[in-house]
Amino acid sequence: MNVIWPRLLTPTYLSQLIRKQKSPVKALQIFNEAKSKYPNYHHNGPVYATMISILGSSGRITDMRKVIDQMKADSCQCKDTVFATAINTYAQAGLLDEAITLFRNLPKFNCVNWTESFNTLLGILINESKLETAHRLFLEHSYGWEVKSRTRSLTLLIKALCQSGRSDLAVHVFLEFNSQCCYPGKETYRILMRGLCDDGRLDDATHLLYSMFWRISQKGSGEDVVIYRTLLHAFVERGHIEEAVELLGKILRKGLKAPKRCLKQLDLSSFHNCDDKGAKYLIDDALIKGGISSSDSYNVMAVDLYSEGNIGTANRVIQEMHYRGFRPTLLIYEAKIAALCRHGTVDEAIEVIEKEMVNDNCLPTIKLFNTVMKGLCDEGRSVMAIGYLKKIFRQVGCVPDKDTYSILVDGLCAEAKYIEAGQILEEMLKNSYSPGENTYNSLIQGLCSMGRPFEAIMWLEEMVSQAKMPNVSVWKSLVASVCAEKFSTTTVSAVLEPISKTIN
Repeated sequence: MNVIWPRLLTPTYLSQLIRKQKSPVKALQIFNEAKSKYPNYHHNGPVYATMISILGSSGRITDMRKVIDQMKADSCQCKDTVFATAINTYAQAGLLDEAITLFRNLPKFNCVNWTESFNTLLGILINESKLETAHRLFLEHSYGWEVKSRTRSLTLLIKALCQSGRSDLAVHVFLEFNSQCCYPGKETYRILMRGLCDDGRLDDATHLLYSMFWRISQKGSGEDVVIYRTLLHAFVERGHIEEAVELLGKILRKGLKAPKRCLKQLDLSSFHNCDDKGAKYLIDDALIKGGISSSDSYNVMAVDLYSEGNIGTANRVIQEMHYRGFRPTLLIYEAKIAALCRHGTVDEAIEVIEKEMVNDNCLPTIKLFNTVMKGLCDEGRSVMAIGYLKKIFRQVGCVPDKDTYSILVDGLCAEAKYIEAGQILEEMLKNSYSPGENTYNSLIQGLCSMGRPFEAIMWLEEMVSQAKMPNVSVWKSLVASVCAEKFSTTTVSAVLEPISKTIN
């Protein structure tokens, strides 16, 4: 496709132009040609960010590195998110040392805020179990002015220690909030509380509870309900039901400041002579009915319950919401449908969309549709999932995204419905979404297995045009399929040679 250059080139126009290109190689060519065609033109931060994102997402690490070096040479003012994207790309490509080097070279760039890059790299190091390197990185940069907030980084360290079973050390990191002149958020309390409870450190967990009473507890705070529930369940699991009952009363009075009418209705004597499961049920019931008084609180409680797979209790939260005159939010329905699909009950998830959400005047989003379609494809019902694609087009304000098409194509290929998969892939390309290499590989090999080599070659040409390389197994399948059709050697060479030259 010929590029139509304007009389006057602006960074905004160039960004839009390179985004429209299906091939990252073509996008990079246009990016580089701009300066030669317009001597007075200069790339700005958003243009560099667009180009780096395109190259990174297509796996062209070498080209991405060159563009980053060019940005440094231009001394172009850029946002921290550009480096966070590049750091993620390096890490996903197994180049963690390059990610660390890029971060350490940030003083050479025209970027004044490193908070996002710092937290991104710290999170990657923690996920890779490089705790010593993460600790060293934190010590080197936690006091600099370039990192605006330490709350996120301290929380990441606390989470890593808790996941490693070292909540005792996490408590020491928690105490660093004061020396760092920042305050722990509710996420921090929640992570530390769960870590302490998992390690059986109930005394420390109780002390943390009391610190919450005066620091972050607000009337009807849903995050607090989730934190308190974690501690109460931990007491029950270790056979301390009496302590749990006593603590529940304090939480309702001091932490959640439940109305007196709710406290009067709470029958603590019902906890006696019940097993752990029954005690947990009563605790959840008391928190739902006595500790929640706002839509936001119900929202957080329900989402947390669905995320842990406790669908029955979460449904009770929704029932209580309706009883109190609140409507479930979209977040609750997204969490509920995700939980149902995880449990293999996709039909129930569909019923939620078609009945419950309709009754609550809540419109489904593309994220929600994608979840259901993925569930259907996982159950081998990709044809039914295609029906939801048509529903998406009929709903105002809801547009299929890259994930929508990828889910359908992969689902159809998994069921050996390669012709239908090709049709969806064509629609995906028309909407300017680029499939991943695995999607192309699956479709091409599938078409070869069906004895349709020329259609496979067509998709191979499309794949190569986007600078994506097929697997060796794809080549073998293609050659075997072409040869099986008893074409002459000359015909086979004529078909495959142009593509092989493009790759080389």
